[in-house]
This record gives sequence, structure tokens and C-alpha cells, in this order.
Amino acid sequence: MLVITGATGALNGATVDHLLERVPAEDIAVAVRDVSRAQRFAERGVAVRHGDYADPASLPGAFEGADQLLLVSSNDPAADAVALHRTAIDAAVTAGVGRILYTSHQGAGLDSPFRPARHHAATEQLLADSGVAWTSLRNGFYAHSLNWLMGPWRETGVIAVPAAGPVSWTAREDAAEAAAVILASNGAYDGPTTLTAGAAPTFDDLAVIASQLTGRTITCVAVDEEEWIAAQIARGAREQMARFLLGFYQAAEQGRFAGVDPLLGKLLGREPRTARDLLAQPATH
Repeated sequence: MLVITGATGALNGATVDHLLERVPAEDIAVAVRDVSRAQRFAERGVAVRHGDYADPASLPGAFEGADQLLLVSSNDPAADAVALHRTAIDAAVTAGVGRILYTSHQGAGLDSPFRPARHHAATEQLLADSGVAWTSLRNGFYAHSLNWLMGPWRETGVIAVPAAGPVSWTAREDAAEAAAVILASNGAYDGPTTLTAGAAPTFDDLAVIASQLTGRTITCVAVDEEEWIAAQIARGAREQMARFLLGFYQAAEQGRFAGVDPLLGKLLGREPRTARDLLAQPATH
């Protein structure tokens, strides 16, 4: 039995869709906070269970019978993500899960300036200490994030960022498909497993790509960190969120998202999508 958490979200929902192309529906269960939102899976024969990291009592039953369990990382900036992940891992141990897979991040590190990267690293340590076989899916930074991390460049012609480091922008859709391939491999991938696109362009590189795609001159300019924070607040962002995002640019400048790995392409059987592919699409918000 393969149990997938967070299946009503974009990442693990797509993973379940790809899994259904590879394994029988009766071998899949989804553990979700709101079972009414998982009706599309129930209609395809997938077992739908209630499971919420914030409700520890719900988890052992949600994880029961799992040969493999895919835990989605918490994406609530206000939550104690590591505590939630610890609760889920403890429940997996209690339920006798055979292998835990976790949606981590390429830049995982306890000393990263980007808070989620610290959470991922701490969670990987919990997995290592759990006594259960585990796989950490270290996905590259999701490319759709460019829609806000590049700022309003389509209107202004300027990519104004506090740091312009390299990032292996990776399509969330590709990461979801790769997770399904790894789950269907029945334990062929163990420990930290890096899944990235094939290149790590800087924001200066992205300005060149954007210029080529639009036929306009798009430039990248470095902005003082506090000036950048003030600009985000002026555009309606909360200061807390702006400083949260600043940690991403700082981590990128340190090269924490610069590595690339061919594994994603091998799992997909094709070249992964690129940052150029994302920028060529109409802007979404």
C-alpha cells in the first residue's frame, strides 16, 4: 500500500495522478485533512482517509498498512513545521510504515538563511533517527515561484532583486512525476535524493532569457536589501513575508540552489522543463 499525504495540494495531487498510471488504484490511499476535497480520487478507486499533522490521533489510522508513505512538507509559514513533521514521523513509526518519503528541498541546511531549508534539514535528521527506511526528495526550487520572485518585470522591464544568485528552477509538475516513479520503484532510492532541472540560471541570465522571449530589453538590477523590503511592503506585502522571501535570495547568493543533477531527467525519460519554459508561458498569479 502506498499512502500519500497532502493529495489535495498541487504537488502530491499530481503525484497520485501519475501513480495511477503505474500501480492499481486499490494499492493507493490518500491521507488528507478534508476528505471532501479528495472526491476525485475516491471516484477512481483510491482509498481516502482523514489525516492531519495537527491532529496526532488521526495519523496512525491514516497511515495503517503503508509499505511506503509520502509525507508532504508543511507549507504554512506560521506553523512549527518541524513539530508537525515530527508528529507525522512518530505516527508512521507507530503504524509500522515500511518506508517514509518526504518532500524536501535541494537547499536543505540547518545554517541556511532560508527558513524552510532549515526545517527540511531538521526533518531529514528526524527521519534518519526514526529507525525507518527513508527517502528525502530534495526537489529543486519550484519554477512557478518565478512569477513573484522576479517581481513585476513584465510591466517594468526590470528584475529588481536583493541578490541574483543561481537557482536550478525546477517544474513542480516534473517533481511530482518523479516522486511517482520513485514510489513505484519500491525502495530503489534511499536517503537524500536530488531532483533538479538541468541548469541553474542567475537572475541576470533570466533577464537575458526574458529579453529574448519578449523582444524587449529586460534588465536585472541589484537592490539594497532594506530598499527591496520597503518596495515589497509598498506593493502590499507584509513585512514578515518580505523578510521570509529575502532569505531565499540570500541562500541563492550563497550557492545553495546552484547544484544540478541528471537524475530527474533519467526518471522522467526526457529533459526536465526549464526556466525558459516557465517564462514563455503567460503570467499567472
